[in-house]
Amino acid sequence: PRVCVVGSGPAGFYTAQHILKHHGGALVDIYEKLPIPFGLVRFGVAPDHPEVKNVINTFTQTAHSERCAYYGNVTVGRDVTVPELQQAYHAVVLSYGAEDNRVLGIPGENLPGVYSARAFVGWYNGLPENQDLKPDLSCETALILGHGNVALDIARILLSPLQLLRKTDITDSSLAALACSKVKRVWLVGRRGPLQVAFTIKELREMINLPGTRAVLDPADFTGLESAVKDAPRPRKRLTELMIKTALEKPEEMQAAAAGAAAPREWGLKFQRSPQEVLPSADRRRARGIRMALTRLEGSGDSAKAIPTGDVEELECGLVVSSIGYRSLPLDPAVPFDSQRGIIPNSSGRVEGVPGLYCSGWVKRGPTGVIITTMNDSFDTAQSVLEDLQGGVLDISPSREGFGLVESILHSRGVRPVSFSDWEKIDATEVARGKAAGKPREKIVDPAEMLQIIGH
Repeated sequence: PRVCVVGSGPAGFYTAQHILKHHGGALVDIYEKLPIPFGLVRFGVAPDHPEVKNVINTFTQTAHSERCAYYGNVTVGRDVTVPELQQAYHAVVLSYGAEDNRVLGIPGENLPGVYSARAFVGWYNGLPENQDLKPDLSCETALILGHGNVALDIARILLSPLQLLRKTDITDSSLAALACSKVKRVWLVGRRGPLQVAFTIKELREMINLPGTRAVLDPADFTGLESAVKDAPRPRKRLTELMIKTALEKPEEMQAAAAGAAAPREWGLKFQRSPQEVLPSADRRRARGIRMALTRLEGSGDSAKAIPTGDVEELECGLVVSSIGYRSLPLDPAVPFDSQRGIIPNSSGRVEGVPGLYCSGWVKRGPTGVIITTMNDSFDTAQSVLEDLQGGVLDISPSREGFGLVESILHSRGVRPVSFSDWEKIDATEVARGKAAGKPREKIVDPAEMLQIIGH
C-alpha cells in the first residue's frame, strides 16, 4: 500500500512512523509546504527549550527508512490537489496543523503594536512568513492575552537576559531586536481565574526563577483557593499552590533578592479580565493601551464561564500579543471542513464521507496539547489506516503510482520538490553557521536562500 501524509510536523511524522513500524510493506511519502521539515518542533518550541526538540532525531530516523520519502516545497491544494493525491495513493492522511490564529474580534486589534502569538513566535523562531514582523519593542509595558504555555514562552523571551538567549537557536535578527528592547514589564491577562490557567507547572516555575526578573502576583486573587483546590487533580493542585506561594512571598525577601539588580524586570498574572478594545495613541497610529471588562465566574473548574460584570479597567501598554489559540484552515475544496470548530470532521481520524482520506494532529482535534498528545493522536489515526488496510476497507488491488504520478503533475506545474537529503544540506549549513556564533544553529529564514544552498 502507498500512503501519503500531508504535513511534516509531529502529527505527520508520528503517523508515518506508526504505519511503517506496524506494516512491513507500506510505503509512506510525506509532503511539506516549506523546503524544511518538522513544523512546530522547529517553529513553535521556544529556543530556550532545546530538549523538547530532541524528537527531531526520531523523525530523522523515520525519514531515513527506505520505505519513507520526504517532498518539501510542495503546497498541497495549490501545486497538487487532494483528489490528485487520492489517485496516486491508497490512503491520504492530512496532518497539516493550524496555520492561522484565532482573532479577538475587538476594535483596535489591527493597530500597529498588536500581534498574534503565532506571528510573534514565528518571528523569533525563524518561520519564513513572519520574518518581516519587526515588532516595536520600544515600550516599557507589554501585555499578553492568554494564560497558556505559549503566553509564558513569549513573556520569558521578552524578559530573558540576553546571555541566556545568545546560546539558543533564536534567529539573529530577533536577538538584535531584543537587545534594543525597552520592555521591562509583562502582564499576562486571562478572562478566567487562577484555577483555569492552561499553562503547566514546569513553564510557570521557569518563569518564576527567571534571573533578574520578579513575579508580581496579587495575594487577593488567591484568597480561599487552598481549600477549593484540595480535591483537584494533582497537577492542578501543585500549580495553584505554586502560584499562591509566589503571591505570598514577603516583599522584603523580594527586595533582598532584587537588591543586586537595579530596576528588575517584572511580570505578573491578571485574572478575570476580558479585552474590549485596544486603545489607540493620540495620532491613532499605534496601540497605547487596552480596555478590559472585569468578569465574574459562573460554574467551576475547567467549565467555568467568564461573565462581564459591567466594570471596566484600562491598562497602558505599547505592545499587545494575543495568545488565544491557533486555528486550522481548509486545504482543498474536496475536503470537508467544520469552520465553526476549525477541524476536519472525522471519526478516529477517518474523514467523514471520504473513504481513504484521514487526518491527524491539530487539524483533526483542534489546536491543543503538547507533542506527546499529538503523538498519541497520530498513532490513533495510523491505527485506523492499518485497520482499514487489514479489513479490506481500503482496496489495494489496483496498484497506485504514488510519487511517480505526483512528480509528473508537479513537473507540469513547474514545481521542484526538495528531498530529505536536500534538507540535510541546509541543516549542515545552519549548524556550521551556528557553531561560528556559539549557538546550536543559525536558522536560515529565507526560503529562496534555502533553495540556493541546495542548487535548486
